Amino acid sequence: MAVYAIGDLQGCYDEFRTLLDHIGFDPAADRLWLCGDLVNRGPKSLEVLRYVRGLGDAALTVLGNHDLHLLAVWLGKHRHFTSNDTLGPLLRAPDRDDLLDWLRYQPLLHHDAAVGWTLVHAGLPPQWDLTTAQTCAAEVEAALRGPDFHGFIKHMYGNEPRRWDPALAGWDRLRFTVNCLTRLRFCTVDGALSLAHKGAPGRQSGDLLPWFEVPGRRSAAERIVFGHWSTLGLYRGHGVLGLDTGCLWGGALSAARLDHPDVPVTRLPCAGVRTPGED
Repeated sequence: MAVYAIGDLQGCYDEFRTLLDHIGFDPAADRLWLCGDLVNRGPKSLEVLRYVRGLGDAALTVLGNHDLHLLAVWLGKHRHFTSNDTLGPLLRAPDRDDLLDWLRYQPLLHHDAAVGWTLVHAGLPPQWDLTTAQTCAAEVEAALRGPDFHGFIKHMYGNEPRRWDPALAGWDRLRFTVNCLTRLRFCTVDGALSLAHKGAPGRQSGDLLPWFEVPGRRSAAERIVFGHWSTLGLYRGHGVLGLDTGCLWGGALSAARLDHPDVPVTRLPCAGVRTPGED
């Protein structure tokens, strides 16, 4: 059995299917891990969701910021379309409610001790070990799946609090977790989130570091695969593997074979459907 992780799709369905054919993915024998942001900005979010859902146990995805945005727009009370959204066909589809109800039951973190990897969309704050990350992710998952789903979405947005405290509770605790797992790129050297900086490493101010480079990071012993950061591109180092190689922006769609000792990466060049940028 092969285990493949693939970076952000964002509605790039044709490229996704081409890459699966290229690596010889067999849903009867192999497993597929998706780094989140299945939808938005690209042209075929509906087709992506239908296909991934149809793979059943052969595929799993963590939720990304665009996936959560879709759920918020679906509710229609706390978030609305932006000028860059391409979610209209999905939200008009006859199977919309079934697809989005399936989406809100997807995890924010997946850990497989046998494979030896942990999957998230964005990152982990330096204060979290794996156990803390799993606990906090499960709390958000319970809120997404629970009776106060609307309340969670209403309070999900915002950049505060910026620093982890085990005493955080309520919406502040859930919001901090969402920001780490779906939006994080940079932290200050003392571990506060910096969510406004989206460029490649080397362009940030001097007191910021990529989340995986912060000294003393408590998850440093874990192997973590993530997406979200297209300007970072394919990244190996510090025990992490970054797989958002900017398919949407004319880069590539990348698949890493996690069960192989060398973790080879296959990259499919993409024509791109959007002007290069980062969001």
